[in-house]
Amino acid sequence: MLWIKALHIIFMVTWFAGLFYLPRLYVYHAETHDAKSIARFKMMERKLFFGIMTPGAVLTIFFGLFLLWPNFNAYMQTSWLPLKLLLVLVLIIYHIYLGKLLFDFKHDRNRHGHIFYRWLNEAPVILLMAIVILVVVKP
Repeated sequence: MLWIKALHIIFMVTWFAGLFYLPRLYVYHAETHDAKSIARFKMMERKLFFGIMTPGAVLTIFFGLFLLWPNFNAYMQTSWLPLKLLLVLVLIIYHIYLGKLLFDFKHDRNRHGHIFYRWLNEAPVILLMAIVILVVVKP
């Protein structure tokens, strides 16, 4: 089970690396106006979302569920795990929203300025802190 936990943490770090970096790319993309840079940002965003973030998310969830499976009913009796799972659901929705924004950028339909993306970039920080506190402290 420790190997499964290690893989869960490794892929969670991979997922969060993308969740932290993609909105930052959106900040720079929203500030850019030349065609060459726009094309470069589109490529970087696509590779990050589909090559790193999404596999990281899928594998994080897979190994997390694998960890829960043997004692799911006992875990659900705790106060921290249902809240953690709710926050993971929020992360999944955030991830999907970043994918929608990726689609908008891909088709040159961005409707937000760089300040919006700077604020959007803060969401995974708050979620990460809350999830780690729930898992470690188990309040």
